[in-house]
Amino acid sequence: MDPQEVAAIKAVAADYIEGWYRGDEGRMDRALHPDLVKRTVVPDQGLSDSSLRVVTKGRMMEMTAAGGGEDPDSTFEVTVDDISGDIASARTVSKEYVDYLQLVKTPKGWRIANVLFRMR
Repeated sequence: MDPQEVAAIKAVAADYIEGWYRGDEGRMDRALHPDLVKRTVVPDQGLSDSSLRVVTKGRMMEMTAAGGGEDPDSTFEVTVDDISGDIASARTVSKEYVDYLQLVKTPKGWRIANVLFRMR
């Protein structure tokens, strides 16, 4: 993997997770693609299947503006798993979450297009 691309993806992932924990709308906005879809599994009561809760970029921005994770000193790890041309996958692991990120390279740089996450 190209070290410059890895660094750029790690920077976007850091904007995402630090933006959340610090309630920094600018960083969150910079990290997310306008068409972001973020999902988490919500177990259905008494059913064999689970459903997915969906969060859009607009909702992420609202929650971030309201304070986000409210832990400016939170630590996290970022791992870039793969880069293939203008798409990539990465993971962030923080004290509360595991986030699987899918990114797309746009004229403005890498942006997070999809997230599948769970509580730790």
